[in-house]
Amino acid sequence: MSTTGPMAPHHRRTVAVVILSTLLVLAVATGSLVAIFYKHLDANLRAGDEIKHQAHKLQRGPKTPLNILVMGLDTRDCPGCHIDNEPGGDGSDTTILLHISADRQTVYGVSIPRDLLVKPTECTADHHYIAHGVDTGQVMWNAAYTAGGPDCTAEQLEKNFGVYVDGYITINFGGFKGMVDAIGGVNMCIPFELSDPTYEKYTFEPGDSVHLNGTTALKYVRLRHVYGHGMDGSDTGRMKRQQAFISAMVNKVRSAGTLTEPYKLVGFANALTGSMTASPELASVSKLVDLARQLRHTDISNIRFVTIPSAAYDVPQSDPRWGRVKLLPAAKKLWRHVTDDEPLSRSLSEGSISAGTPTGGSSASAGPSSSSSPSASPTGTASSDDEAAKEAAKYGLCA
Repeated sequence: MSTTGPMAPHHRRTVAVVILSTLLVLAVATGSLVAIFYKHLDANLRAGDEIKHQAHKLQRGPKTPLNILVMGLDTRDCPGCHIDNEPGGDGSDTTILLHISADRQTVYGVSIPRDLLVKPTECTADHHYIAHGVDTGQVMWNAAYTAGGPDCTAEQLEKNFGVYVDGYITINFGGFKGMVDAIGGVNMCIPFELSDPTYEKYTFEPGDSVHLNGTTALKYVRLRHVYGHGMDGSDTGRMKRQQAFISAMVNKVRSAGTLTEPYKLVGFANALTGSMTASPELASVSKLVDLARQLRHTDISNIRFVTIPSAAYDVPQSDPRWGRVKLLPAAKKLWRHVTDDEPLSRSLSEGSISAGTPTGGSSASAGPSSSSSPSASPTGTASSDDEAAKEAAKYGLCA
């Protein structure tokens, strides 16, 4: 299920988004606090365009499952966003679909590679991916945001995967940094030196609990061209590290050290809403807080992140699809679980990252040594531990 093989160079790299996955817990203990700053936070929010739906929503009883599309923006024209010497592409290279079950007991996020080739929809009709002068008849996944914004990306997802999108949220670089700093940073377990000499030109030294502030966290989640220890520099490794960071951040927000310090939560909410655009269904603090309250009983261990089963096209370099990504058959099974509101099966959850014990991140409640890998067997044998360590190391993560 890994995305391997040569990946086309691309200087526009974006951030993995924490938005809804952390907002889910924001109002659990602080609903009244958020209400105090209601007008200020509400004024921060920007509403995007409505989604022209390509799929039908399945109704299931008094509550229905929700699919929220979360995107990170590759832009530099906002406060705190000019983080490097790159111009940015005003697009979205990071996409996570968050599925929230109808009973509000489980949440899982599905990462979608920016290099994935898919069928065009109406809003991407003029954005075919052309290489070597050959029109593939497809579009790159991240072309949708450039072509028509977040609503276009949602329409692309619905048409290609048959999954109804209830709403979307986007965030920019500045907001990401502000959220991390507002909660006092996040600690990550880094098994060995991680360095991206191509774009970030930054090196992370190994450690069981490496502290990342907003600036260094942004550098961490943007790392891609990382090699050695079985890593191939592909986008899969970056998505895995992004998932690990999101999980560690959710864990930090849920910790007593954050929930009992109102100034942290106010700063977090301010950074979040000040850099966010949401679909009309979510573009108010009251709607977001209502959603968060619905998840107040969700066990943090039931928040997981997976990557859509995909692989690089196994074609010669002369082929226009070289360096791009295709879906594997298991992807259809994953989307069926989403549309049928079913929990992830054992095979689909293999290699997933839990917010309860985030791989690569230290648990706020139990410390870094409590982290476990979902690929390890129930018996916890030395052999399974070794395999888990090897699998995690392929992505620069601790097992």
